[in-house]
Amino acid sequence: MYHLMIKTDFAAAHNLINYQGDCENLHGHNWRVEVTVCARELDTAGLGIDFKILKKQTNQLLDQLDHKYLNKLEPFLEISPSSENISRFLHVELSKQLNTENVTVEKVTVWESEKACATYIPD
Repeated sequence: MYHLMIKTDFAAAHNLINYQGDCENLHGHNWRVEVTVCARELDTAGLGIDFKILKKQTNQLLDQLDHKYLNKLEPFLEISPSSENISRFLHVELSKQLNTENVTVEKVTVWESEKACATYIPD
C-alpha cells in the first residue's frame, strides 16, 4: 500500500455554534489542509495517483470555502464549521471525486493554527 499526501490551504471566517467561549464570536483562520490517499498499486509511470490530479481536485473544493463565511455555506448551515466538521466534509467530497478501485482517500487533516488540528478518518 502506498500513502500519498498533499498540503494546501485556504482562508475563511466562522464562528462555532453552541460553544461557550471566544470562538463563538466571528473570527477567521488561515487553514492548512493535508489530504492523504492510499494506492494499492502503481501505474505504468510508477504513480499511485498524479499529485497534479490530487492537488487540482482538492483546490477546486477549497475554492468553495476560500475567503468565505463558512457558517453561511450549505455544508455548515445546520452544523458548526469546526475543524472536525470541515475535515469530514472535505473527506466525503474528495472521496466522491477521487476514490477508485486503486485509490482511496485515507484521511483529511485540517489545521486551524500551527498547534491545533483535527483529522477525519472514516471507520
